[in-house]
Amino acid sequence: MKSVLLQALPKFHGMSGEDPHQHLMEFMVVCSTMKPAGVAEDVIRMKAFPFLLQDAAKIWLFSQPAPITEWNGLKRKIFYSE
Repeated sequence: MKSVLLQALPKFHGMSGEDPHQHLMEFMVVCSTMKPAGVAEDVIRMKAFPFLLQDAAKIWLFSQPAPITEWNGLKRKIFYSE
């Protein structure tokens, strides 16, 4: 992935006023423009996702007890964890 595309990702800080659904939708739109031939879209999303996060959101990702290795599992963690 090119750093210019990674810089285009919307940043999510994990603050109370931020809408994770909106950020995730924006993220998926940007990722859809990054698709190299022969690479699954979920792979691109998983590789790029840490670059979306800042501050408390990045701390949350790296504090998970087990690595999150697939896109649907990541979405479940974001929207359905307490």
